[in-house]
Amino acid sequence: MKKKLQTQFSNRQYMLSKDFEIFYYNDTSLTKVSTHSHDYYEFYFFLEGDVSIQIGSTLYPVTFGDIMLMPPHVPHRPIIHSLDVPYRRFVFWISQEYCSHLLGISPDYAYLMQYVQTSKSYLFHNDRVSFNAVQSKVLRLIEEMHSDRFGRAAQLFLCVNDLVLHLSRLVYDRNSFEKTTEELPLYQNLCAFIEGHLDEDLSLERLSAEFYVSKYHIAHVFKDSLGLSVHQYITKKRLALCREAIISNMGITKAYQTFGFGDYSSFYRAFKKEYGISPKECLDMQLIEYDK
Repeated sequence: MKKKLQTQFSNRQYMLSKDFEIFYYNDTSLTKVSTHSHDYYEFYFFLEGDVSIQIGSTLYPVTFGDIMLMPPHVPHRPIIHSLDVPYRRFVFWISQEYCSHLLGISPDYAYLMQYVQTSKSYLFHNDRVSFNAVQSKVLRLIEEMHSDRFGRAAQLFLCVNDLVLHLSRLVYDRNSFEKTTEELPLYQNLCAFIEGHLDEDLSLERLSAEFYVSKYHIAHVFKDSLGLSVHQYITKKRLALCREAIISNMGITKAYQTFGFGDYSSFYRAFKKEYGISPKECLDMQLIEYDK
């Protein structure tokens, strides 16, 4: 990740902006952080390190991809066990006033905040695929924050709103999945399963074993419902995630390996067919835009 996107750590626990702030921290030496609270919401996206997060009296060990939300006035602190590896995380602050503004647009924006307040569930584990989708939105927001391009202010609000809604949808879908799975048509259950396992084997044999129906029935239902074969649908989903990851500077090799492509040649052909440019050309176009 570009060094100029990093933020030097500060013990400041108040907002300079009235709406939102976002930070990327990468610390190799950090003094003890005392228990504190604040009057805004704090989203915490864990990347790397040997730490736990204490919220109230509960200690939460964290691993790559974990997302936490600390509501206003809830005491919390990081406990750093070791700095043998860097302590890397994104931190996103958003004011109660801006949350009220989003609530006025749609109650869907506030789902996650309200859920955390009522359930007292602060920690959300994510698989690599889900978290990489979140990470790409976070990085886009940070890059826009550091840019001076035309429309920056307007784009920042679009990025923030998109991130907040994405997080609410992620948790809502997870909470409602078990309640609705039995009621959904087969193809919707298949789509939901595929979304959550794009980095794994998704052959018809695997899907058949998961859903206890024949692979021929799965292929037929999928084609009739979506107009695509299972393979075409999976490929499009994987390519979209790869493109987002490449734009967010993940690296082409890591991107195609992360999202389930077995080799570069098949990934290259599929990417060129879908987007009309090669993965390298996609990356170069993003770098040109970023350097403007």
